[in-house]
Amino acid sequence: MKPAEATVACEDIFKGTDRPIRTVLTVGVAGIGKTVLTQKFSLDWAEGRANQDVPLLLPFTFRELNVLRGSQRSLVELLHHFFSQTKDLCSFEDLQLLFILDGLDECRLPLDFSRTRVLTEPTESASVEELLVNLIRGSLLPSARLWITTRPAAANQIPAECVSMVTEVRGFSDPQKELYFRKRFSEKTKADTIISHVKKSRSLYIMCHLPIFCWIFSSVLESIMTEEPPALPRTLTNLYIHFLVVQIQQRMVKYSREPKTDLHWSPETREMVRSLGKLTFEQLQKGNLIFYQSDLSECGLDAAEVARYSGVFTQVFREEPGLNQDTVYCFMHLSVQEFLAALHVHQTFFSSGENLLSTSMNTSEADFYKSAVDQALQSPNGHLDLFLRFLLGLSLPTNQSLLPGSFTGKGSELTNQETVEYIKEKLNKSLSAERSMNLFHCLHELHDRSLVEEVQSFMKKGWLCEVPLSGADWSAVAFLLLSSDADLEEFDLRRYGCSERALLQLLPVIKASTTSTLCGCNLSTHIAAPLASVLRSSTLMHLDLSNNDLRDFSVFVSP
Repeated sequence: MKPAEATVACEDIFKGTDRPIRTVLTVGVAGIGKTVLTQKFSLDWAEGRANQDVPLLLPFTFRELNVLRGSQRSLVELLHHFFSQTKDLCSFEDLQLLFILDGLDECRLPLDFSRTRVLTEPTESASVEELLVNLIRGSLLPSARLWITTRPAAANQIPAECVSMVTEVRGFSDPQKELYFRKRFSEKTKADTIISHVKKSRSLYIMCHLPIFCWIFSSVLESIMTEEPPALPRTLTNLYIHFLVVQIQQRMVKYSREPKTDLHWSPETREMVRSLGKLTFEQLQKGNLIFYQSDLSECGLDAAEVARYSGVFTQVFREEPGLNQDTVYCFMHLSVQEFLAALHVHQTFFSSGENLLSTSMNTSEADFYKSAVDQALQSPNGHLDLFLRFLLGLSLPTNQSLLPGSFTGKGSELTNQETVEYIKEKLNKSLSAERSMNLFHCLHELHDRSLVEEVQSFMKKGWLCEVPLSGADWSAVAFLLLSSDADLEEFDLRRYGCSERALLQLLPVIKASTTSTLCGCNLSTHIAAPLASVLRSSTLMHLDLSNNDLRDFSVFVSP
């Protein structure tokens, strides 16, 4: 039903199949290592270790190509612009070139594959976006090979007929997570303590499949382990507040002779965090992951001042030189951008009463958090999911204790309970499995486990098939299964109730399992489309759908 998966080594990405591969599309979430992978490929080629059958490797990033928007040039001129060494070549058509196009999700060029005119001559002048569309189509340099990397949400910009093979970077396995921390902390006792803590914080441990998240976690733990006793973070918000404090403390050590004290929340530091927060929120609303000086101006920020922040928070906010003296700014990871955006929205509301998430005036504290939940649920691509988790986490007094007064709110327990009940109401409505899972992560940030504990008691007593469960209850089952340390190699729906309603909420579990048994579960064709969408991006290798009235299910699962 689904083509068998195989692990592909970086250097063999264009090899190992019976048919020729022209274009490889590699997907992976932010911070999973896509860019590092392309850099390793390029370095191995340049140093003669691999792919020496490639006569010329041409690595591009979309953030570099963005600055050429509006300009006209031929493909040959574009190559000469980026790679001056190519000016000595008479013809590119005689060479089997390999293009690397890294970061499609950062592309601001309008790639229109349905209406862009066809170009066949590399010397014909056109816009950069027209050149890219025709290069990917194969109209320009059909003998060339392309490797495109992107985050999953932007992958559909490339038509399926233009892609020969799709690969996915999945990050660290559980043994690799442990290996990372043992390499980072060479002292065995310290490494054992840290690994033990990381494993107890299941929601954080799961995120450690991201190499960059392991680095953030390690940076915080390295600092906290010197305290007595160490207050180890257990939620995402708490971790990122600690990370911000660690970065500010490092800045004080680097730029000040003063000892490491509360001076890290100086007026200058607060202004830096406010300015970066304003930038992150406004650009997150637009879906921008990288920023140019024009973006800073639109936010009312001084480019020279913001550029200075990149020299201060070097591990948070980066300034990268671009072509034509155009400077590119970005955060070291999307989650850092989302955290600072949440901090800005939170600080704005409690300092001025303005709710940046709603046009309503005189918003109460409870309505402020409810409007954030509504905004996140209305997002078509989930771009506010992590933002919401951070914003709700910032409402807790335990998290606010690490922040200066101007960034904190009242921390009302009554308001938090209102928010919890509002989230539970939403969980009982028709939400996608992904949205439901994120709301459970939000409850975790608010330290509420009531739903999870209720379902946990049903599971321990074996009552799941006997007790009528709500949509929220089924979401809790999925959350428990995904956040436990139980092996998800095999998932059998029959253990959890044979119904389509149960299956719809447990789709994330099926996606994470290797083998799933849905045999004789009274499933109909109504489940085919949502199940098919999961199969296209899952780790599932074996699926038993026998004894269900699904008719010709294969039509829904085209490769």
